Amino acid sequence: MATPTPLSRLFTVVLAGVLAGLVLAVVALPGNLLLGLAAQSALGNYASLPDALRTPATPQRSYLYANDGKTLLTTFYDINRTDVALAEIAPVMRQAIVAIEDRRFYDHGGVDLRGMLRALVTNVTEGGTEQGGSTLTMQYVRNVLKTDPSRTAEERAAATEQTVVRKIQEIRYANALEQRLGKDEILNRYLNIAYFGSGAYGIAAASQRYFSKTPAELTLAESALLAGLVQSPEAYSPIDGDAEAALARRGHVLDAMAETGAVTAEQAAQAKAEELTLDPSEQANGCAASDDGSDGWGFFCDYLRRWWVDQPEFGDTVDEREQALRRGGYTVVTTLDPQIQATAQQQATEVYGYDNPRALPIAAVEPGTGRVLAMAVNRHYSLDANPDGQVNYPNTVNPLISGGGGVAGYQAGSTFKLFTMLAALESGRPLATGFDAPSRLPTRYAADGDSSCGGRWCPANANPDWMDGYRMMWDGFGRSVNTYFVWLAEQVGPEKVVEMAQRLGITFRASSDANFAADDAANWGAFTLGVAATTPLDLANAYATVAAEGTYCAPVPVVSVTAPDGERLPVGDPSCRQVLDADVARAATDAARCPVGQQSAFGQCNGGTATSVNRILDGRPVAGKTGSSDQAATESFVGFTPQVAVAGIAANPDDPTDSVGAAVQARVIDAVARIIDTAVDGEPEQDFAAPSRELVGTPRRPVERDPFDDRRPAGEDLLSDLRRWFQNRG
Repeated sequence: MATPTPLSRLFTVVLAGVLAGLVLAVVALPGNLLLGLAAQSALGNYASLPDALRTPATPQRSYLYANDGKTLLTTFYDINRTDVALAEIAPVMRQAIVAIEDRRFYDHGGVDLRGMLRALVTNVTEGGTEQGGSTLTMQYVRNVLKTDPSRTAEERAAATEQTVVRKIQEIRYANALEQRLGKDEILNRYLNIAYFGSGAYGIAAASQRYFSKTPAELTLAESALLAGLVQSPEAYSPIDGDAEAALARRGHVLDAMAETGAVTAEQAAQAKAEELTLDPSEQANGCAASDDGSDGWGFFCDYLRRWWVDQPEFGDTVDEREQALRRGGYTVVTTLDPQIQATAQQQATEVYGYDNPRALPIAAVEPGTGRVLAMAVNRHYSLDANPDGQVNYPNTVNPLISGGGGVAGYQAGSTFKLFTMLAALESGRPLATGFDAPSRLPTRYAADGDSSCGGRWCPANANPDWMDGYRMMWDGFGRSVNTYFVWLAEQVGPEKVVEMAQRLGITFRASSDANFAADDAANWGAFTLGVAATTPLDLANAYATVAAEGTYCAPVPVVSVTAPDGERLPVGDPSCRQVLDADVARAATDAARCPVGQQSAFGQCNGGTATSVNRILDGRPVAGKTGSSDQAATESFVGFTPQVAVAGIAANPDDPTDSVGAAVQARVIDAVARIIDTAVDGEPEQDFAAPSRELVGTPRRPVERDPFDDRRPAGEDLLSDLRRWFQNRG
């Protein structure tokens, strides 16, 4: 108990005089006149109340769940509280708070003048303790005004000032509330805002903080303990204060409950005899709290937070939107798939450990929606310090997977050949477009150094014996023939290739790349070889656009956002548009079957750089592309089915000169393939639709079987023929 100061004693003397006069005046008034004064709102008027009292806007915790709506990722809060309905609070908890804080609650009209005067007289005449005379309604008023987020800090502080004016205003507001609201509504509001110590505001947060249970599950002894905390939360808190004092206070509450008839004397005695049994739990707060070191949710959480502060629905400014996340009480169902995320994190950390300067950031996206299913990397999302000399490992909060905040990304090598192929197909060049690819190809672009042939850029094939020769898009893509795709980009125009990449969502975060794209794209011949920096998220989403037959969807981290009142906000729905002709996307997909060891619909695949993918997926239709940057500085792989697209890029985020080496590519391929396998496990198998004959052209090599041939192969029945026709139709 706090010892009253001279100032507080003076205040109570003055207020006692004011209230004594008020009581005498009220007693002396004729009954009809008293009713008349009440009718004229002599004590308060509901319409004149602050908005926060009529429509509570008290801060609440926001919850982030995985896409199953059940797996809690983390919460955001400035004040740890969550509203619950009165029916969700154990009856003994309601009875306990009334018994100890305001036993005449159901009898008075918001102000208990008799109880207030008794408390004031005690405070003046007895120097040992201060007694409160505030009713639950008055306490509710004070709690709302001191936490109202719409008020300034000065206004919130004024709500607890020891002045006669403030106390009279509190009385008026309490009386006005009681004229309009029922007792149960006021009790419910009080229990949802009262401070119970240890950072817990409201009964829901307190139940979790002290006992790791819901308010409906509270026992009599637990309810009495919590009810006893509100008078002096920090002093009585059994976690942060004095456990013996908390037990003594619990006994006092139980005695009060017995006196009011809420429980019998025997029940009170039994509860008093119970030992103090706590099961405290910390409530996660923010993205750093969501990273438990195993599933790596922190980077996805950070991506969501960055997305959130860009949404105008949550406020006019970034600060307002950030505050909305921490105070708005939203329920956010995210797009993160726990199983895919767990596999992605496992694969990322198997390739490189947490303490390795090299990293494997991975992203998974759902085609046709843009929903981000997983974001993993071998780093802890944490602000903890790193050992000397280790800039971003094992701990970092930099967006290594999605980019931004100074992270431009990494070169993804030959995965960019997809954009050249799409630009060529869109220009009318069919998959059968052929070229006799040499070991080195002199181009029209000026260059010097090892890549120069007579002052011109002269790219080379990495494996001439396997890559050189007559190539079409199928085997040029399958074998990743540099000279074929540099030639093809020259035919189309590098600026068309750059524009295609941007159309599919590739963002140039490095200023040098952005400047080249804006000012000299027509001379960016090396773009097709993946020299621009990108991120796994951008890359996965670009390939997801092809998987969705040309439908680009902006990446999105949420399925739904629901306000505390149950209203679903108009955010998070897929934002999609057709950016490619579906036939063009189908043709590119047909060629992308070659790298992964599968066969195109036209039998033109004759070798691939990632043939292990077909084995891992057990023959399930899949497509993709490998990528190696110059000197194997980075190694990449993107794979996709109609249901998921996954990209991984092995790199050193802190040192681009540290080449990861070609040997790691097989492990990157394996990691991405296994994530895809998890994503499609249990899902119906979907085939890719074949492109039109127009975009196929006339291959130089014979087609193993023309998918447009209406003749039924021997041994196949009509049902098989129809199944194949539907698959080709998509």
